[in-house]
Parts: sequence; C-alpha cells; structure tokens
Amino acid sequence: MGRIFLSAAHGGKKASGIDLVSTAGSTNEAKEMILLRDLIVSELRARNFEVFTVPDDLSAQQTIVWIDSRAHQKDVALEIHCDAASNPSVRGASVFYITNNEDRKSHAELLLVGLLRRVPQLSNRGVKSDAMSSMGSLTFCRQISIPSLLMEVGFLSSPDDRTLLQTRRRDFAVGIAEGLVSWSREVDPGTDTGQEQAAYQAIHININGQNYLEQGILINGNAYIPVDLVDRLQIDLSKAPNVRRVTYHRVVYVKAVELREHSIAISWEASSRTLSLRSILQICPSQIDRIMSHGNASEVQLQIFLRNNNDNAIMQFPDLSKLYREEAMMEGVNYDIAFCQMCLETEFLQFGGDIKPEQNNFAGLGTIGGGAEAASFESARIGVRAHIQHLKAYASLEPLVQEVVDPRFQFVTRGVASTIDQLSGRWSADLEYGNKIIAMLKRLYESAGLL
Repeated sequence: MGRIFLSAAHGGKKASGIDLVSTAGSTNEAKEMILLRDLIVSELRARNFEVFTVPDDLSAQQTIVWIDSRAHQKDVALEIHCDAASNPSVRGASVFYITNNEDRKSHAELLLVGLLRRVPQLSNRGVKSDAMSSMGSLTFCRQISIPSLLMEVGFLSSPDDRTLLQTRRRDFAVGIAEGLVSWSREVDPGTDTGQEQAAYQAIHININGQNYLEQGILINGNAYIPVDLVDRLQIDLSKAPNVRRVTYHRVVYVKAVELREHSIAISWEASSRTLSLRSILQICPSQIDRIMSHGNASEVQLQIFLRNNNDNAIMQFPDLSKLYREEAMMEGVNYDIAFCQMCLETEFLQFGGDIKPEQNNFAGLGTIGGGAEAASFESARIGVRAHIQHLKAYASLEPLVQEVVDPRFQFVTRGVASTIDQLSGRWSADLEYGNKIIAMLKRLYESAGLL
C-alpha cells in the first residue's frame, strides 16, 4: 500500500500563485490549513495509511526536496490551500494537476468528488491544469518525483466558504481523506507485476507536424523526451536547474512539460500515445514581453479567450477585444499584453472588490490623491484608452496620440518599464505581477495556436 505525503500551505510556501490575501475574517490560511491537515492525518491513520506531514517551516523548494528524499514509488503527495479573490462572492473548491497528464486529471477528480460528497454545500470549480494558474505552473504539481496534486478547499475570502470550513472541518477532512484513499489505490492497486514496464512506457514524439525518429518515455503519466531533442530545439536548460531529468537505458530524458516555459506548446494524444511539440512560429521570443510592440492575436482570438474563461464576459462588454486592438495600435502598445493584463486585473471581467463593472476601469487605475474609490470612466472605450495610456507612460517617452484621459499619467516617470516584468512593484505591489501577465499571455497564445 502506497504512503501519503500531506502538506499544508502557509505564507512562505504558497505554491499556487493565485492567492491575493492570506488573511480574512480574523483568521489566516496557515492556521486553517494546519488544523485541517491534522484532521486529515487522523482520518488516514484510522484507515491504516502511513502518512508523512511536511514540516510547516519549509519553503516550496525545500518541500520538494523533503518529499523526494523520502518518497517511494507508488506514494502520492497532496498540498492543501485556501484560495482568495477580491470578490467575496467567488467561492468553491478545485484541484490542480500537472498539465497534459490525463492520469493525474482523473486522480484530481477522485479527490474533488471525495470532498464534495461530504460537503455538498461547496461550489464545484472543477479540476484544472496547473497551466491555468496565474503563474502558469505550480511547483508542487510539476517538480515532485511522485504523483502530486494541489487542492484549493475553498475561498478564505468568501464568508460562506470560511464558515463551512470552520464549522464542518471534520467533514472536509473525511471527504479529502476518502479522496486520498481512492487516489492511492489507483496508483497502487496492490500488485507489482510488470512494475518496470508500467513505470517506463515508450511513446511517440511529433515536432511541428513531423515524426521524430527517437521515442520518449512515460513515467507516472508524465512524458519525457531525450535530452538531445532539447538541444535540437535550441533550448538552453543550464539556467533551469529544477527541470526534472531521469536516466533510462543510459539515455538522459527531460520532463517535456517543462519546455512550456521555453515557448514550446505541448499536447498529448492518448489513443496513439503521441507527444506533440510545437515550437514558437509566429512570435519572436525576444519581443514577447515588450510593451511597446505589435500584438499578434486577432479580435476573434481575444474574444474566444475571454469567453472561454468567463461565459458572461462577452454579453457585458461585447466590443472589448476590438477596443483594445484599436486603442493600443493607435498608441503603439502591444494590445495582447494590455488585454491579458485586463484579464488578470478583473479576473476575466468578474471584477469584485472595490471596482464595479460600470466604472469601466479594466486595470485597477487609481485617482489623483489616492481616493477611497478607484477611477471611473464614462465608457468602455475611454476606460480602455486610460489603461493603454498608463502602459505607454511606463513603457515609452513618446507623446500620446490621443488627449490624456488617464488620471495618473502625469505622475508616472516615463519610460521606466519597457518590459512586462518591470511593472512588478510599480503597477502592483506584487513582485510576481509581471510573471502573472506573462503566464496569461502564453495561455492566450497557446489557445490561439500562436505558439
């Protein structure tokens, strides 16, 4: 019987990259998750499972090392979190799995069903690829050697979810424990027959529509490719020490999903057991983060991306993709970047917090003097124009083409942020702000087939 590794999120080990606040309603994520974890451990041990609890003082990377140094084949690992949003009405549970791993997706569904069966009052936000997180990847899902998942048990920022968690904590624990038991039994059905063959299965590789002569391997549902192929793709992994490598039959293999960080789109065809890699075709990598540059997506592609993440967005703002392209092109700003920043700032036009849809404020713009309310604009076009002007203020020394409508344009030191990452700590206090926009941009390009 496989063993279970259980980790509780806290401020120094947040792996999801989607948390906005760690405290709410006189409590905090660390306190709530540690209390829940301890109950889950009790439930699992009552079922005769061997459970390891990750020390609470470890960083994300230290957690990976701690688990890997103790894990055996057929063990599993789970990290539990509380999510948060600026809109207190957003609620529900979800589970993240490593992208392109269908086995892990089905395991995530087992875990989520276990929780929702015991706490049906929770909203079901579904299972999600870790590529859908705001950082575009999750350390806990990606880097651990054994099967691993990250669960958001609810929204700490939601009064309803918070009350459920605090009043029905044991139900949460029982549901998660039952899901873990089901998952563990899927990974370790109790037989060692063909263990080596099951762990390392040959797969086909296709690159930009062409079959590659050498095969890859499948380990725990994750595709690995020969390291020689990485060199052929002209990817330098010397600056990526955390990319997982394995040696099999004297050949070094690299976990394919890690190449997504190097502008490689990846897809998996289960029926033919084929991993498809698509290198960047239409977008120059050196220009992808330049604010003053051309966009690449069409209005339809922008609109589909928005609709796929919020069904109601197009009904509320039907012309927003058109407005972003027109206003950004007029000022020489990359409309893809501006549009993705809007998606991040408004949670795909779900808004919440202190900004309402009728304010037409798509980028969290403030007012002169830092008033209690965020800036408001008379129309969606003017709101988009203000957003574009604020980006141009940061990224360029060139004068505006249109009359200024951005209330804080004059307070920006012109030209200090020509790239997306330089917006971190300026546009937002979040030092990962630029990385989150980049992750959103890659999601857009991948969905539009531009990667």
